[in-house]
Amino acid sequence: MTDAAAPHALAPAAAPIALIRALEERAFNAWPAHQTVFHRGWVFRLSGGYTKRANSVNALVPGAPFDGVREAAMALYARHGLPTVFRLSPLAPPEADQELADAGYQHFDPSVVLHRSLAGLAKPDGSTTVMPTASDAWLDGFATANAVALHHRALHRTMVQAIAHPTAFAVQHAQGQPVGFGLAVLERGAVGLYDLAVAPQHRGLGRGQALVEALLHWAAEAGATSAYLQVRAQNTAALRLYEGMGFKAAYGYHYRVPGGSL
Repeated sequence: MTDAAAPHALAPAAAPIALIRALEERAFNAWPAHQTVFHRGWVFRLSGGYTKRANSVNALVPGAPFDGVREAAMALYARHGLPTVFRLSPLAPPEADQELADAGYQHFDPSVVLHRSLAGLAKPDGSTTVMPTASDAWLDGFATANAVALHHRALHRTMVQAIAHPTAFAVQHAQGQPVGFGLAVLERGAVGLYDLAVAPQHRGLGRGQALVEALLHWAAEAGATSAYLQVRAQNTAALRLYEGMGFKAAYGYHYRVPGGSL
């Protein structure tokens, strides 16, 4: 794993800071942590270790000071038996990334937040069912398709059930079995897409695009005017798919993880 001198070089140009903060806030709400601690413009999120997003330190206020934040986070996460993971978006000051790098934290999992207007949506092909709540079949099917560890499945269920804003759960079937899954969360006119997964043997057949189209259509019908999602920078197939669907890069983020934890 090599370090990177430009932590946000993934996006051609960062979106306006007000949009970045609005998308970050929506993402925190759409994927709620079990426990949240606010600390001088930063938010410490803890969820038993399921997903880095829900178990990381994030800047909440643009340019929030970083002095003392690493030490406070280390103490808190150690108390809960979790590694101290930082997720660094453009809201974090540059000195945070440098201090973490100097302390031996490794640059990990660079990702991109994509964004698009919902104008000119393609009509769904009718192959996807959209439900307002997660059924047991959806939860179990997603966990299997996305290889969620058995000891994390209860955590995933409670996190999904804790989402406060309007939700839509999309599912595709093959031979009567659920094989494709997606989650949409609507807040303040923007819909976030999460938990997009297709069972391995059913990939490459257009199911991912059909899931996204169905969820975007649901959101537009519910009054949304824009959509966003997060994707790993190395997932080139997904990036090509979303680019073909009109998504553009808004900004990048990456994680810093303690040395030796990878």
